Amino acid sequence: MSKTKLKAAGVLAVVALAFSVGLYSGVTEFSASAQVTTGAPKVDMAQFWSAWQILQDNFVQVHASTTIPTDQQKIYGAIAGLTDSYGDPYTVFLPPSDAQVFNDDISGSFGGVGMEVGDTAKGIEVTPLKGSPAEAAGVKTGDILISIDGTSTQGMFSDEAVKLIRGQVGTKVKLTFLRAGETAPVTITVTRQTINIPVIDYKDIGSGVYEISLYSFSQNSADLFRSALRAYMLSGDTKLLLDLRGNPGGYLDAAVDMASYFLPVGDSVVTEDFKGHAENVTHRSLGYNVFANKKLSMAILVDQNTASAAEILSGALQQHGVAKLVGTRTFGKGSVQQLVDLGGGAELKVTVARWLTPNGTSISDGGLKPDINATTTVANIQAGKDPQKDAAVAWLQTQ
Repeated sequence: MSKTKLKAAGVLAVVALAFSVGLYSGVTEFSASAQVTTGAPKVDMAQFWSAWQILQDNFVQVHASTTIPTDQQKIYGAIAGLTDSYGDPYTVFLPPSDAQVFNDDISGSFGGVGMEVGDTAKGIEVTPLKGSPAEAAGVKTGDILISIDGTSTQGMFSDEAVKLIRGQVGTKVKLTFLRAGETAPVTITVTRQTINIPVIDYKDIGSGVYEISLYSFSQNSADLFRSALRAYMLSGDTKLLLDLRGNPGGYLDAAVDMASYFLPVGDSVVTEDFKGHAENVTHRSLGYNVFANKKLSMAILVDQNTASAAEILSGALQQHGVAKLVGTRTFGKGSVQQLVDLGGGAELKVTVARWLTPNGTSISDGGLKPDINATTTVANIQAGKDPQKDAAVAWLQTQ
């Protein structure tokens, strides 16, 4: 399980990013040839082949919108159905086109517009990234995406929207939104650019509080985090605010490395529980523990979009008494996936374990509960307000 990779994922119920569809920690890569045992399983496939032949011999194309699948598409459909039958949102079949999107995410940069998109009760809601083409073109937080280049998003999930939004750098995409306060839809044309996934920002926000905002657990995020901590220590501040809101995770090793700056050697950060299929693996602090002899008051901002590796770091620091969590309950993405190459460009992602926090709680069982509850709404953001950050700063001032 050492070859951990970033993986496209959801964060809301299914949140996708038009520059990246999110990140999972604990995704490892294997070849199908190494996984398949000799000989077919003892399963009666007669019904499957009967259905195949009945469709082959009798299906009539009535509507122009329907297409007759190729034999390869039928196989992909069968594998997708088999995968879906397990009922696990993180165990998924990736046909070549979806696998390509996955690999684009891993590369860290590609043609897009730079906005977060998520499935909500109102539809596909968007948030433009700071400095992105979407923001420059006038897209606003809370806009509801209703069409992409004239294609309606009704009944569409955010991951499907991402495929339509992405494209070759320099090309244009026309996005139509419903916007609060507007009586008619708003149409905005955005030129796709190479979008580099943001990782970290840090600054002194006054009153002895230093803020580090971490957006993902990328391959180099641990090094960037070390630089941010150095800047914090040089600032002379004693109160640290770590903002992990909207952070969908990433590399497990990065989360363990970051936790090690606050914990003595050997302290548990997270445990991979294979539920009897393999021996459990506990990932422990490397023991940098740079604040052992220094005053530190720390708060971590979390919300329903804080997931995976971000939950691992938050849970470890909360349960070891290093930091208080402020915000709302986290997403609850606490599982480990294997990525299997099926050949022909197709891949299968399979859940093989779950994450347990230091006190033995499964992250998947409802996520992490904050120590201090606070909510920041879209309306707050549009008004330039942030009640969650205000609550965290207020608590830090008491320390």
